[in-house]
Amino acid sequence: MKIVSYNIQYAKGKDGRHDLARIADAVRGADLIGLQEVTRHFPGVPPRLAEQPERLAELLPEYFWAYAPPLDLDAGSALVEGRAQNRRLQFGNMLLSRWPIRSTRALLLPRARSHDHTDAQNGVLEGIVAAPGGDARIYVTHLNYLRSQQRRAQLDWLLPFLHAVPAQGASITGTGHWLPQAPPEAPADFLLLGDFNLAPHHAEYERIVGEADYFYGRQRTTGFLVDSWVAAGHAQDAGLTWFDEAQQFRSGLRLDYIFITPGLAPRVRQAWIDADNPASDHQPVWLELAD
Repeated sequence: MKIVSYNIQYAKGKDGRHDLARIADAVRGADLIGLQEVTRHFPGVPPRLAEQPERLAELLPEYFWAYAPPLDLDAGSALVEGRAQNRRLQFGNMLLSRWPIRSTRALLLPRARSHDHTDAQNGVLEGIVAAPGGDARIYVTHLNYLRSQQRRAQLDWLLPFLHAVPAQGASITGTGHWLPQAPPEAPADFLLLGDFNLAPHHAEYERIVGEADYFYGRQRTTGFLVDSWVAAGHAQDAGLTWFDEAQQFRSGLRLDYIFITPGLAPRVRQAWIDADNPASDHQPVWLELAD
């Protein structure tokens, strides 16, 4: 199974061009695709690319998909000849899957009001996918970019929630004659991927993977996740997934991750960063798991 996470920056590349075709080319071939900063009617995006989820679905017709925009604003809706034309500015996460997506949920992360910077609502898209080996649970997220305090609050809410899902169930539980099929399973193991806006040396990283013991190092324990990049044999501080436009893309950080539960760690085959892709200010992050 191949998984990729990619913050597409509303399809704006390092060359300043908006091009969804090269975004699609960058992720094609994965079994599960998690995208962040997918938009509808976003300022500065050419009109032909205004409806990005639908356009990506056209470019990747072999994939099932779901879209969850935690930011949703009016973008010029109006009455035209007595008929309402609904126009929304949306900014959010997208999941594409080679297999049917049995269930989704849009989760809103906690936030504090900002008074001096633009700060949009953050969210998580949950998907239960009908993978060949059984239902797979995956989360696509984008954490706050402004404040470490807010990222910690988001993780303090999110991580216990994700670990509790098997006991609570996914989007629906129980039985009902109107259900098209049995409710999806909520496996104990899951993937959490996306743009976390934190680097491995930040305290928020340890909130996810746990502290490293002075003698035994970092261990895989219940309640914490595993950085698949490290599980694949890479150094924690190696790799860059985001490059700073203000520095002409000459410097960057590792901000994008695919975290997995300890039960999935033995299945890690390889992880890599598509380091030369110019289609966004972020780079696609890949993981391959054994079946």
